[in-house]
Amino acid sequence: MQVISTTSMRKNISEVINKVKYNNRVFGVGRRNKAEVIIIKYPENINKKVNKITNINANSSSFDFLKEEPDIYSVKDLKKRYV
Repeated sequence: MQVISTTSMRKNISEVINKVKYNNRVFGVGRRNKAEVIIIKYPENINKKVNKITNINANSSSFDFLKEEPDIYSVKDLKKRYV
C-alpha cells in the first residue's frame, strides 16, 4: 500500500481514483508517511444479507494472506452458516 499525503491526494484525486478503480490499487492517505485512512475499490458484487464492511472485506484482498495458512477447521466444524 502506497501512503500519500493529503496535499498530494487533493492535487491528484482523479488519478488516484482511476488507479484504485481500474488497477485495484490501495492507497493510504495521511500525514508524515502514516496512513490515517485508506482508499480501496468498492465491491462490485454486493451480498445484501451482510453489512457493508463484511462486503468490502469479502471482496477485497484484505485476507489474501490467509491463502498461505493451513486450514485447521472443516465445514463440519462450523455450527451455523452465516452467508
